[in-house]
Amino acid sequence: MMRLFRRRGHAPDALSPEDQAAVDQFRAVRAALRDMEPWTPGLWQDVALRVGPFVERAHTRPGDDHGPDIIAVALQHPDGSYTPYGERYRRLGWLRCETDQILGVWNPSLAPLTHAAAGLDLPVDVGMAPANYGVHVEARRPDNTGYTLLRLGPYNQTWLAGRDAERLNTELAGKAATVLPGFTVTAKGAPFHVSDHESYDDPYTTDPAALLAAAIVRGVPA
Repeated sequence: MMRLFRRRGHAPDALSPEDQAAVDQFRAVRAALRDMEPWTPGLWQDVALRVGPFVERAHTRPGDDHGPDIIAVALQHPDGSYTPYGERYRRLGWLRCETDQILGVWNPSLAPLTHAAAGLDLPVDVGMAPANYGVHVEARRPDNTGYTLLRLGPYNQTWLAGRDAERLNTELAGKAATVLPGFTVTAKGAPFHVSDHESYDDPYTTDPAALLAAAIVRGVPA
């Protein structure tokens, strides 16, 4: 961390305004690291997490931030989601983040420890895989209450999820309202909820149509 604050020395009896600012910034960073507010799953808070030797701000995905081991995050500019980066800054989308990488709730005093503060782009490999996409098969009553019958994923591209959702809806065509009495069953693309990854079936190891048929036989929430 000291390399981020190295300045040219001045007379020992006085600090220049530039050096004083550097000292104050260094103290603020140390205090922020020492007194990190713990991250609480499910509260949809920006978090501080390690990316190599740096600390980055990350935005948690609403509804997908409650898992004890893995959640979905998107890396952010330290000044906020809508701060322009220019062409050099790499946007990586939603990522699978192991929760032991999270230092705590984001504190603006940590900004000097980011790639952006060092004038660097994010690396190609940030140590996190894409959070990806899924297909949810929903069973709905006429009043729109119901449950998720089947979850498929992860898919690494939206069009793959869309293709399987369309295929399943073709399987259901003409009988979506009769496969489960009192429910209408439809498939749709959705974010892959990494916090609930154990509730998904892998569409690459078993045919999605076979998984749908088995789920209909079970007739219970996934």
